[in-house]
Amino acid sequence: MDSLKRIIAPLLLVAILVLSWTSPLDAISTGQVDAGLKRALVTFATARMLNAVISVAQGTDVAIEPAGIGVKFAPGEILDPINDLVEKFSTLMLFASIAFGIQKILITLGGHSVVSATLSAAVVLWSAWHLSGRHIPEWCTKLLLITLVLRFAVPLVTVGSNELFQQFLAKDYGQSQTVLESGAANVMNMAALDAQPQTQENRSLLDRWKEMAPNINVKERLAHIQDSAEQWTEKMINLMVVFLLQTLIFPLLLLWVLASFAKSLLVPLPPKIDYGKST
Repeated sequence: MDSLKRIIAPLLLVAILVLSWTSPLDAISTGQVDAGLKRALVTFATARMLNAVISVAQGTDVAIEPAGIGVKFAPGEILDPINDLVEKFSTLMLFASIAFGIQKILITLGGHSVVSATLSAAVVLWSAWHLSGRHIPEWCTKLLLITLVLRFAVPLVTVGSNELFQQFLAKDYGQSQTVLESGAANVMNMAALDAQPQTQENRSLLDRWKEMAPNINVKERLAHIQDSAEQWTEKMINLMVVFLLQTLIFPLLLLWVLASFAKSLLVPLPPKIDYGKST
């Protein structure tokens, strides 16, 4: 096992050096970060628009006056309980957008030639000690691990997080985003029940009642608003989970896996002690 490890580690480091200087992962991960940033900004804009529309609807009074009988209510008041959630949701989406922006900057910094040059020097030093069979200084192993993290951690974590998003979260994201995008228009339509004049002097009493009958069913309208509000709450929570997983949970998990793998290859195993051997 030790002899196999002695051969595999230097070969793997040479392949890593090739990737470091050719930078194929940088282009892939940058494109995926741009796509994630676009999704986050679109969802953030949707949340702000929904918040603004709800605020307008809360101050809208709908007056229905068929045949001189007045009915007045404010449909937007039903949306008041979720208004705070919408504001918190928009704040979270802003932080998600910032997280994607930070990832892009870290990819650019890690791809700088100074980092690749430092990694090359660390690989040469570590491999020389490793192949000679001598004890590798602790500072050399630490230097190699640090430069590996600086150069490859963010691109690999980005690619892995995006793959997990595509496999497990993309469908939920698309469905939830579609519901929220249509939500703002629905609120405006619900709050504009009296957009047309409700009384006209030249119409018969029967015609007025026929025209206003669909709008008089206030209870049905309010129930529809309530059902929609519950659906928006569910979709907002789904989107918060999606972006928290992609920008926080998945990256931390993948970073831990990468660090454990690198440590298992580069850190030598402690020598075995033969307790049966007499002193």
